[in-house]
Amino acid sequence: MDIKGDVFLKKGREASVKRFHPWVFSGAIQTKQGKIENGDWVCVRDSTGSALGYGHFQPGTISVRLLSFSSVPGSDFYSVKIRAALSVRKNLNIVNPRTNCFRLVHGEGDGLAGLIIDVYGSAAVVQAHSAGIHADRHLIGEALKEELEGDLRDIYYKGMATGDGKSESEYLQGTSTVPHEVIEHGNKFLINWESGQKTGFFIDQRENRRLLGSLSNDKTVLNTFCYTGGFSVYAMQGGARRVDSIDVSERAIEMARKNIALNGYDAGTNPCVAADTFDFLKDKKDAYDIIVLDPPAFAKHKEARHQAMKGYQRLNAEAMRVIKSGGILFTFSCSQVVDRQLFFDTVVSSAIQSGREIQVLHTLSQPPDHPVSIYHPEGEYLKGLVLFVR
Repeated sequence: MDIKGDVFLKKGREASVKRFHPWVFSGAIQTKQGKIENGDWVCVRDSTGSALGYGHFQPGTISVRLLSFSSVPGSDFYSVKIRAALSVRKNLNIVNPRTNCFRLVHGEGDGLAGLIIDVYGSAAVVQAHSAGIHADRHLIGEALKEELEGDLRDIYYKGMATGDGKSESEYLQGTSTVPHEVIEHGNKFLINWESGQKTGFFIDQRENRRLLGSLSNDKTVLNTFCYTGGFSVYAMQGGARRVDSIDVSERAIEMARKNIALNGYDAGTNPCVAADTFDFLKDKKDAYDIIVLDPPAFAKHKEARHQAMKGYQRLNAEAMRVIKSGGILFTFSCSQVVDRQLFFDTVVSSAIQSGREIQVLHTLSQPPDHPVSIYHPEGEYLKGLVLFVR
């Protein structure tokens, strides 16, 4: 890699980097040397000039995302990192005859800050969350071709805002094959990474969907914020008597109907409705044995957190109010700025407001192909609870 310059830290501000935390905040920087531009590789040094690591520079609160804490990254850097990430997934047996979609690279959790790679059968979808990863997208594509040789037909780079405006999406290999069919625990799903949210599917809910399926036999189930119907299909596979799927997006609802039909179920007797969840819940007292609350991130930055918690509180209290006695509530937050304790406390507040007797059955998180570096606890973003409501 071509190192464009050096970033020197203030005296005493190197401790977190020495503990392998991958973020260097702007307030820790004393000075920069060299002609450094957005997305460039830089060397991070302490106040004495000793090298601490190498990563991508980007103006902003997080000024450097470190990808190497040892030697200067060589030309095979991304290949080595992707090979290591793939080895972990293979050792965990995540990919098997019943599941061919998984997260191959989960940013900081796999030592590749700013990079997401999801694999959908014969396709890989790459997302950049930093200008440096955006700049290196073709190197990453070449590394994917090398490490998954023969397994990949398509590599899609999904453009995103990187601070310099909207970057363009492009195929690094192959051409459009969407919607693309995958299997997850034997269930079939159509994925559209070109127009869908994130990379096209929420792989992070895989094991939580399976848990829902195991509890759904002969139950009436409401899946709110259903997106393309992941939880709904699992509930039907688990023997649910009826599943209602709700999302404000008509496009998502249409894909949910297709996924239900793809698995041999009837979207007529299991309605998919484009509606606001809060409006839908108003007159649904005692209609459901199980309710799933999986909203989008209500808070994407700390300034929005207070209002977001009000939203989570209102949503959970309403679901607790209408669910049948003896019902089960799956509730989630995917907001990274909402930590596990804050989410739990908010759900407790909702329970008090609802006046129902409630027990915690399960505490849920993201699956092992979304690992969290022990040195970067901020990487844990998905939080969930399964509640029994009397």
